[in-house]
Amino acid sequence: MSKTLKDDIETERDGGTLIVRFARPQKKNALTLAMYDRMNEALTEAAADKTVRAVVFGSTSDTFTAGNDLGDFMQAPPTGEDSPVMKFILNLARFEKPIVAAVDGKAIGLGLTMLLHCDFVYLSDRAVLTAPFVTLGLVPEAASSLLLPRAIGHARAAEILLLGEPVTAAAALELGIATKVLPADSVMPKALEVARALADRPPTALKLTKKLMRDPDAVIERMRLEGGHFVERLQSAEVAEAIGAFFEKRKPDFSGF
Repeated sequence: MSKTLKDDIETERDGGTLIVRFARPQKKNALTLAMYDRMNEALTEAAADKTVRAVVFGSTSDTFTAGNDLGDFMQAPPTGEDSPVMKFILNLARFEKPIVAAVDGKAIGLGLTMLLHCDFVYLSDRAVLTAPFVTLGLVPEAASSLLLPRAIGHARAAEILLLGEPVTAAAALELGIATKVLPADSVMPKALEVARALADRPPTALKLTKKLMRDPDAVIERMRLEGGHFVERLQSAEVAEAIGAFFEKRKPDFSGF
């Protein structure tokens, strides 16, 4: 197995499995536009390569991802479907082969919402999932406003999406958004074990079954609806206050809005 590191994304082949790892530990794997570009490239190649039967997402450190790097993100915020971020979540929704997630530590923002597009989600017992979109004056992305309530019910989804309450690994398992919770050193081995088992299954049957389970057309429609609101919100005074407070390390003040 040979590893390739490019733009803070590490890729590796393990038989019929492509492993994609976030590899920016000094910034808690906060995602840059270059990282999104590299992941889009990897998913596009994996979709076209018949020898790739499954994809595993993980990280090289004890943080899955801190979500978007806000400094990098706000220098070139998304304006439509051609943005690296939007391309990535659309690629996830359209990806026909099984996706397995191996999550250790914090999974913030996209770190949580991308899990809703994974077919198997293995969490370490110290994993914590958070969706701080409303806190930042934004709306959810990656069709999480559709997929999360569908998976766990409106009331529990409201705690996560409206209040931004963190979800422990144990709670994620109870809610049904995780497949299994394991010790940290067992998460990636389990993900690879499952990916290898998937690689032995009939590929067309897998693709068709996944499509029937996922309803990608409805998911993509919701992504586009969210994306329009997200782009509009980025220009709002609420977002300016929220992100300004983040960088100034203070509590945001929305009393005047």
